Amino acid sequence: MVGGLQYLTLSRPDISFAVNQVCQFMHNPRTSHLQVVKRIFRYIKGTLEQGLIFHQSTDFSLRSFSDADWAGSVDDRRSTTGACVFLGPNLLTWTAKKQSTVSRSSIEAEYRALAHTAAELRWFCYLFRELGIPLRSAPCIYVDNLSALYMAANPIFHARTRHIEIDYHFVRELVARKALCTSYVPSSHQLADIFTKGLGRARFSLLKSKLNLRVAPLSLREGKENITPVHPRKSVDFPKSDLTDSSSQDQRHIS
Repeated sequence: MVGGLQYLTLSRPDISFAVNQVCQFMHNPRTSHLQVVKRIFRYIKGTLEQGLIFHQSTDFSLRSFSDADWAGSVDDRRSTTGACVFLGPNLLTWTAKKQSTVSRSSIEAEYRALAHTAAELRWFCYLFRELGIPLRSAPCIYVDNLSALYMAANPIFHARTRHIEIDYHFVRELVARKALCTSYVPSSHQLADIFTKGLGRARFSLLKSKLNLRVAPLSLREGKENITPVHPRKSVDFPKSDLTDSSSQDQRHIS
């Protein structure tokens, strides 16, 4: 049952966090865990007509949102990394994953998530280069933790970051080479929230819409040919650079 749910997360980002949570109890499942799994199946049954909508676009900018829920697991106090990557207005990939080590502060948890997302973006950059697809600008990561952004931009290596030295230098090097832009986004606009914690109905529905996960047009569900292109309402409102660039002044043009 859970294996089938894991397969569904490849096309249903809205269940990624819930499935990630139940997967953590596979070694010793209880009746309560089975009830949660059944509830996920009931949710899927009620949303069968929903799916990812892809927009026709000439925008080849890579942007991503990164977030972490500090010490969210009550069993081992490990944090959960949440991230999603967009190519233009279209969602490419997403992550809801428990971090491998315990973070001693929210800054550390956020920075580990930032490093994970940066590595994901670099992989896409290499892939597009091999495919001969040019990117207009350096990829950008939006984070809602200012301290983590200051660490990425500040060349001074603080003692409190010594235990995340590899992640620190990896992100810092990308920012220094202008191969990566890091910018602040308010928590209310953090799309990766849906991958790190349970949300209320209104917030959950809003973020689903922002991820382009909606009810498919009737013509698509019926499999009709010669479909007239659908122009859905604007979904992802990426923050403007004048609001948030945390790296340096000369990076504002690529935020």
